[in-house]
Amino acid sequence: MEDKRTPRPRSSRKGKGRGVTMETVGRLAGVSQVTVSRALSDPSKVSPATLEKIRQAIAQTGFVPNALAGALATSRSMLISALVPAITNVVYASMVKSFSDRLREQGYQILLSETGFDPLDEEKVIAAHLSRRPDAILLTGIYHSAKSRQMLLGSGIPVVEVWDHTDTPIDICVGFRHAETGRAAADYAVSRGYEAAATISAGDERALRRKDAFIARYTHLTARTVPEINLAGSATLAHGRECLRRLLEERQFRAGVIFCSSDLLAHGVIIEAAAQGLRVPQDIAVIGFGDQEFAADVEPAITTVRVDRDAFGRAAADAVLARLDRRDTGGHAIDLGFKIVRRGSA
Repeated sequence: MEDKRTPRPRSSRKGKGRGVTMETVGRLAGVSQVTVSRALSDPSKVSPATLEKIRQAIAQTGFVPNALAGALATSRSMLISALVPAITNVVYASMVKSFSDRLREQGYQILLSETGFDPLDEEKVIAAHLSRRPDAILLTGIYHSAKSRQMLLGSGIPVVEVWDHTDTPIDICVGFRHAETGRAAADYAVSRGYEAAATISAGDERALRRKDAFIARYTHLTARTVPEINLAGSATLAHGRECLRRLLEERQFRAGVIFCSSDLLAHGVIIEAAAQGLRVPQDIAVIGFGDQEFAADVEPAITTVRVDRDAFGRAAADAVLARLDRRDTGGHAIDLGFKIVRRGSA
């Protein structure tokens, strides 16, 4: 004979079950749905014996509590959104890892999404994440659509913008000044005696700012024209090789220093220079950006702009935690700076 105390799954008209609910757990534990909800939101309000029955029912059914419903009692979802332009980009990946590691130590989990580089695409992702009621949100960069800023300001949650710097962030920014890195690279190139320069840049807004600052500074210091190759898309080894060929063929650039918007492009330039019979740095010198893991281990090693990605992630996490705990963040605009790392390519 069937045990009528055992709940039977209810089916929809299409024959698909609803899944396990709090009502299912309550029936199995012999308590009301309200008691199950109370046990999940505040276990101290339920007797130890009843709580144990509910825990056994949850274990038996595989029930996953609704985190948003449970968060109503605590005003915390324990979820932090992290939005980056490209998940596969090692620059963003390593920064988000240190951000996530620090927050997990405090019991938070990360909701990670890729936005691309179009502000309107980012706007859609922001709207989707805010509908999940995260406790805070991390964004990459400081330039967002007007609608995005409106949504973020209206959310009332901590917002940390990373990988850039502004004196007027939405809430908090943790970054560095991209234009300053371009100027510093130009100063370095001039100090090393390079009498000609060129640039190769990916198409994202921050890379173009670095490139423009390099050209303006180098031109100001030397009164020389700086040929440039700008990509529509992202940086790859193949693009680095292609861009050097274009500089050689279209611009007749045969000697001098090339400032690249990433170490990946710089590596491609070094590979193509060898294929063209050019010596690095004697004929073509190369400066990259990012100090990625491979930069010190290629031949020649890449002179580059180092930005401490792990430090950025940790600082962003600490700023979020401080805001959530209503502690002083140490300022709304945190500039962690950068460093020129001199190696064999320049």
